[in-house]
Amino acid sequence: MEKTDINGKSLLPLANKKLFLLDQDGTLYEGDHLFPATQRFLSVLKKANISYMFITNNSSRSIKDYVKKMDKLGIESSPEEFYTSVEATLLYIKSHYPHQTVYPVGTASFIQSLVENGIELASIEKADIALLAYDTEITYEKLVALSKMLTLRDVIYLATNPDWVCPTSFGFIPDCGSMAFMIEKATGKKPLFIGKPSPLMINTILNNRHLNKEDVVVIGDRLYTDIASAQNAGVDSIAVLSGEVTLDEIKKYSPPPTYVINDVGDLINLFK
Repeated sequence: MEKTDINGKSLLPLANKKLFLLDQDGTLYEGDHLFPATQRFLSVLKKANISYMFITNNSSRSIKDYVKKMDKLGIESSPEEFYTSVEATLLYIKSHYPHQTVYPVGTASFIQSLVENGIELASIEKADIALLAYDTEITYEKLVALSKMLTLRDVIYLATNPDWVCPTSFGFIPDCGSMAFMIEKATGKKPLFIGKPSPLMINTILNNRHLNKEDVVVIGDRLYTDIASAQNAGVDSIAVLSGEVTLDEIKKYSPPPTYVINDVGDLINLFK
């Protein structure tokens, strides 16, 4: 019997893909809980000699932290298998503002990544760029400082990702998009978001791996980031119902994802 998605569309073309770009939270795991099918799915991809990369908008962790998290969940991974909004933001700043300084609002891990990659930091009085990340260590003092900078100065304002929420074991918590909305209400300033749905992350991976658009598919649980980034990059997309998005939301979304499945387990039999 032919394997199909929820809408009855054949999934067989996916067996010819060369690279799967995998969202993490809501797609492979939820918080510290690994979804039951994740291990088998990754295993069958490896056996079929199909590559995969983990792509995420979550800028609260470094790639080193993600490797540690995957190891804790029982998944072997290497730094080369990850591409996050942190790397996309670093690339954007180096490409567009190579000699300008940054005032960051983010976790200690995020700020360390900036410094290790040669980004010069400065105070709110002197920095050329205000940079907001998904900050799980946010304080009111940080919010006040960013608001003051954006109110009193005309500076470049960037944010790593537009996600409204981040999934947890009990539901959702505010992500970078919600933090940016709060700052907007206080200052009237909107940032330029770097991560998904921008095609930057996907296009960079395609260029680095010398792949064509038809070779790649993106799997994710959010329409406005994961699926939109795939569509903006011109590659196929798979929406999973294991995270944030619901089937009703998908039915109202235009253009729709290329495929819709319950979770990554629906793809396992394709590669046997």
